[in-house]
Amino acid sequence: MTYLGIDIGTSGVKALLIDEHGRALGEASAASVEPVRPHPGWSEQNPADWWTATLEAVDKLKASHPSELASVRGIGLSGHMHGATLLGKDDEVLRPCILWNDGRSAAECQVMEAALPSLRQISGNIAMPGFTAPKIAWIRKHEPQIYEKIAKVLLPKAYIRLLLTGEYVEDMSDAAGTLWLDVGKRDWSDELLAVTGLTRSHMPRLVEGSAVSGNLKRELAQRWGMDGLVVVAGGAGDNAASACGIGAIRPSEGFVSLGTSGVLFVSNERFSPNTEGAVHAFCHAIPETWHQMGVILSATDSLNWLSRITGQKQAELSAAAEAQFTGPGEEIFLPYLSGERTPHNNAGARGSFVGLSHLSDPARLAQAVMEGVTFAFRDSQRVLSDAGTKIDRLLAVGGGSKSALWLKLIATNLDMEIALPEDGDFGGALGAARLGLCAAEGASPATVMTMPPIKTVIAPDKNLSAAYSDQYARYRALYPAIEEARK
Repeated sequence: MTYLGIDIGTSGVKALLIDEHGRALGEASAASVEPVRPHPGWSEQNPADWWTATLEAVDKLKASHPSELASVRGIGLSGHMHGATLLGKDDEVLRPCILWNDGRSAAECQVMEAALPSLRQISGNIAMPGFTAPKIAWIRKHEPQIYEKIAKVLLPKAYIRLLLTGEYVEDMSDAAGTLWLDVGKRDWSDELLAVTGLTRSHMPRLVEGSAVSGNLKRELAQRWGMDGLVVVAGGAGDNAASACGIGAIRPSEGFVSLGTSGVLFVSNERFSPNTEGAVHAFCHAIPETWHQMGVILSATDSLNWLSRITGQKQAELSAAAEAQFTGPGEEIFLPYLSGERTPHNNAGARGSFVGLSHLSDPARLAQAVMEGVTFAFRDSQRVLSDAGTKIDRLLAVGGGSKSALWLKLIATNLDMEIALPEDGDFGGALGAARLGLCAAEGASPATVMTMPPIKTVIAPDKNLSAAYSDQYARYRALYPAIEEARK
């Protein structure tokens, strides 16, 4: 028997096949059309692009691993969180999806919190523009003709599930990022829904990530040569899926994700909100487990941006920075290109370079970008620590984890060893596949979601600790000073 994990990202879809022992058998990917930004701070994507990429990725597996794909018994889904996919009657997509890194609804967040003073207590989170509910509040005010047609609001992976199974279903981890979930009770909150004028009828049915959400449609099973009944698991939001992929499901186990966005993630045995530090408190993808996250909106996306304006590829910039690295650079970068969540909760924050000189070249700027993102992770660690949260084990996932320098910077600044799995770039897809296995076989997540093989362990560079503490202090002083100047 085999199991398929499908990870829906903003830049593309990854599909991963595993066997009953969790070993990877084959993988494939397909690019999506990049998000569009009609105005500063906006970010949208056509849901049809996710479906096209999903079909393409699984079709590639059919071509390369036909016999392994034929024996699939369970499919798990992972996807980028918070996206508002609006469906009308007959499942018509009403407008492009407003994505997780869209900051247009800052004013609506304030209105929502004023309308329901218990919002933070119920949801465990500050109302942030990235969450789904404020986006609907914005639609209600600025696009009333669209709002009136809403029949269902789905997150990105729930939309793909609908096309795979015909079912409206969401898992707890992804639902926790909507701002409509009572995270402690793991159920939709009528009070939170009412703030945006919606009811439970607009929401998908809720299941745990390791539970069955539906069955794969017959025509898709035939397309991919799958025999027999194929179940689709509840799955997980991308970060909870990565945690399942690297085995971070027990208290104090966590990971650092260097993807388009950046995440410092730690599992909790109970619902543990800390809204003062803009920490996210969500349900995990497995029953009776929760997690906390510090979230950076522009992690590798900051290096993507530098790549575009310098005309050099990311890998070239990263290699150049590593070749000339001797310690903290003169330049300092604030990575707030799309605003920031943790710890500032400021959709209007913007990125900055400080300390530029005639010596500032692409390599030095690349180092500054990597250091700025690293300091943002250090910010997240600080507010998690303020809440009494301890991280005992930290693994690295995401495309940025391919950079040895970046991992060394993070290990040094967090003062923690970081383990790098062999397949760090497929954490979300692996976690989704593991959830598919649990759903199909009724297996216990504790026995399935073990730590994958570790490629290497990166230790902090104690010789640079003091220098980076000084540089971090300068970094922290810049944000309030620049924000004051921008007023």
